[in-house]
Amino acid sequence: MKAAASQRGGQGDLFALSGVGVRFGGARGVQALAGLNLAIQPGERVALVGANGCGKSTLLRLLHGLLPPSQGQLTCPSPACQAMLFQKPFVMRMSVQANVALGLWLRGTPWAQAKAQALQALARVGMAALAARAARTLSGGQQQRLAMARAWALAPQVLLLDEPTASLDPHAKREVEALMHEFAQHRPAVTLIFASHNLGQVKRLASRVIYLEGGRVLADLPVADFFAGNLLQTHYPAAHLFVKGETL
Repeated sequence: MKAAASQRGGQGDLFALSGVGVRFGGARGVQALAGLNLAIQPGERVALVGANGCGKSTLLRLLHGLLPPSQGQLTCPSPACQAMLFQKPFVMRMSVQANVALGLWLRGTPWAQAKAQALQALARVGMAALAARAARTLSGGQQQRLAMARAWALAPQVLLLDEPTASLDPHAKREVEALMHEFAQHRPAVTLIFASHNLGQVKRLASRVIYLEGGRVLADLPVADFFAGNLLQTHYPAAHLFVKGETL
């Protein structure tokens, strides 16, 4: 059965998934996500956690419109209202400022105005002094901050991040986390949905945690409840074992 997809939210939900699945390779292929029933509201800070291959990246790509659902019903905002950051940012062979301005220009902003807005966005992430530098000469942490500036310039309603600090040193991680926090505190608040293996980061930034295993949601809890050992051990043993293993 072909999945249905809509571009309108309802009843206050930004995203709504009902029985959603994603399969790669047809009937005999891989079931990457299965039976997802989720609702995400504006302003939430949702962390996706689980072992490699559990479906975190697939879910992010689904929410951003990069993948269609194979089964179920998906309601979501327009991709034009969203921005997505990947673990390794895509950086074009041009200046830092032009990398940010290009997205604005593609949305119809005149080039001169796009460059001015790009400079403002770079200043927001502490990179205005690097505007003229070739973007591909930046460090990994600087490239992630560039990607954050690119997202900030587009004023998204939703920011999706796939392991945005996984390959960064501790100082660069703190810088990117601070920018994520700033997005969340902005008014109107940007909805954050991010995948992370860093449980300390999840505690610091998330208001809600979704634990996936084998493409299914096995726990969906407020962040304080997710890290309350007794509750997790009693009602969500698979998630408890994951947290215990990650924090040993």
